[in-house]
Amino acid sequence: MAQRWGRAGLAMMAVATCAALPLPALAQSARDILTQASFGDADEASALRRVANAYAAAGNALRRAPDDREALLMRATALGYRAKLTGNRTDAVAARRQFEALVAQNPRDAEAQVALGAWHIGAVKKLGTIMGRAALGAQRSLGLSALERAVALGGDRALFPGLAALLRLELDPRDPRGRALAEQATRAEAPTALDRILQRGAAQVLVPLRAGDTQAARRLASQLLPFGRFDED
Repeated sequence: MAQRWGRAGLAMMAVATCAALPLPALAQSARDILTQASFGDADEASALRRVANAYAAAGNALRRAPDDREALLMRATALGYRAKLTGNRTDAVAARRQFEALVAQNPRDAEAQVALGAWHIGAVKKLGTIMGRAALGAQRSLGLSALERAVALGGDRALFPGLAALLRLELDPRDPRGRALAEQATRAEAPTALDRILQRGAAQVLVPLRAGDTQAARRLASQLLPFGRFDED
């Protein structure tokens, strides 16, 4: 199995259990397909095929409308997920650059900010501070800043504090900001499936935190991130 470059994936996909999501069988959007791959598929081969389908769907949309923001974001996310599952450095760097371009185009795009932040934190967690920066250009400080901007811009939605909480707690389960974000996520609005997934994840990780079991909290945060069920370490 190829070494994966980071647990968090890129994106802005949220936390979930390993059970498959009830997504429609027909006319799925690239976002739906990536959600299923992130949190539902039982094996990496199936997840990788689904990621490829999402990448193709986003590419088709961009051929029709090259400036389609949703398609650009989903293409970058699919590329980052492919890198995560295959360990491909070229894909990982390309995904980062696409997220950076989206943020530069609209710095107030909360989803682009959370995706970029997740990319940086995931790479740092997998490779370490020095290797992550040398190999991929990953920086913890940039990741944390992007996550904070996403939370500030995202309104009262569970997606942004929930994902930021799990990413921070995977790095450091004693991080008070991570715990505060998890608490915030449990009280936030959850208008979409991704918000609800992330809200459940935040609630789950608070259980060991409140019991003082930080190592269990770290393990759980890792498992609840996209593709975390496949990680071996």
